[in-house]
Amino acid sequence: MLKAVILIGGPQKGTRFRPLSFEVPKPLFPVAGVPMIQHHIEACAQVPGMQEILLIGFYQPDEALTQFLEAAQQEFNLPIRYLQEFAPLGTGGGLYHFRDQILAGAPEAFFVLNADVCSDFPLCAMLDAHRRQRHPFLLLGTTANRTQSLNYGCIVENPQTHEVLHYVEKPSTFISDIINCGIYLFSPEALKPLRDVFQRNQQDRQLEESPGSWPGAGTIRLEQDVFSALAGQGQIYVHLTDGIWSQIKSAGSALYASRLYLSRYQITHPERLAKHTPGGPRIRGNVYIHPTAKVAPSAVLGPNVSIGKGVTLGEGVRLRESIVLHGATLQEHTCVLHSIVGWGSTVGRWARVEGTPNDPNPNDPRARMDSESLFKDGKLLPAITILGCRVRIPAEVLILNSIVLPHKELSRSFTNQIIL
Repeated sequence: MLKAVILIGGPQKGTRFRPLSFEVPKPLFPVAGVPMIQHHIEACAQVPGMQEILLIGFYQPDEALTQFLEAAQQEFNLPIRYLQEFAPLGTGGGLYHFRDQILAGAPEAFFVLNADVCSDFPLCAMLDAHRRQRHPFLLLGTTANRTQSLNYGCIVENPQTHEVLHYVEKPSTFISDIINCGIYLFSPEALKPLRDVFQRNQQDRQLEESPGSWPGAGTIRLEQDVFSALAGQGQIYVHLTDGIWSQIKSAGSALYASRLYLSRYQITHPERLAKHTPGGPRIRGNVYIHPTAKVAPSAVLGPNVSIGKGVTLGEGVRLRESIVLHGATLQEHTCVLHSIVGWGSTVGRWARVEGTPNDPNPNDPRARMDSESLFKDGKLLPAITILGCRVRIPAEVLILNSIVLPHKELSRSFTNQIIL
């Protein structure tokens, strides 16, 4: 028997994802046509012996989250529950706080997946490696170039046994080109080191403040408090993958993740990819179109485009490397490139919405998405263009490398600005 835990965080996180996270919890943001965490759930549901999937975070269980969980349970025929933290507890605190729910039914092991990663999720391969050599912690690792590895948790392994000898989260100098993917397989005994950290936190709190001071004692950081402390003690091992992987920290990285998932659909979900048909829109490359979307036959879509529920695309629309969200309207002859068009937004006739891609270096196989900064020297850096919820762009206007906050109606062109 196996279980899976998906760590979805909460509203205090994901600030780089704004303004998109104003309207929907970040884990439910559509990437390649489906909510971000549906990719995780689909991968977990395909593991033989999977009995339950738990979501842990501190989002309020609103209507959108509740509806998603109900639909996912029906689609995958698995119990899928949301466990709400009483406060942000870090990447490990929720695991310890809900340890009874995780261990109910005596699972052989349980997967732990961060919600903000894109991957092909080689969970079965991780399970095989775990069963060949059982240890409390198995981490999924991949490679990055020397410069970008500093932005991730770095792993030094024994190349023969794959034991993690040293672990440093975001080191200041080069440690290793093997990085932590944020996807794990834990044995039940992995919760014992979390208990030790919790008890130590409680003791420290009692020494520093008044007895019984609870806030903060339950916060546990898997990376710093557990992995760094236990590395080299024969408890943590790494399973390397050369499959697709990227973090989803910003809107730009969501576009890149959409591209990766759309490409993978050719193998996993070919039915999700639009096909060129006589009398239909021209499809170039990998494109997802929701069945309820209305697309004019003269539209040209792709590559790497995702079109959401109830979207309307007029005659002559050109879309490339973009995500168009639920209920948006693109009127005749609009051009949208490297952009995200928000829910219910309208782009007028002959308008152009364009951003600047910040993809990994295609000539470096180890290159990863950079952790983009929005500003430098007080100026907004060129990046993808984001239209918030229910934004109205008039006809014949150019929006270039800009972020438009929700409910705005523009009257002129903008370049490299945040429109408040």
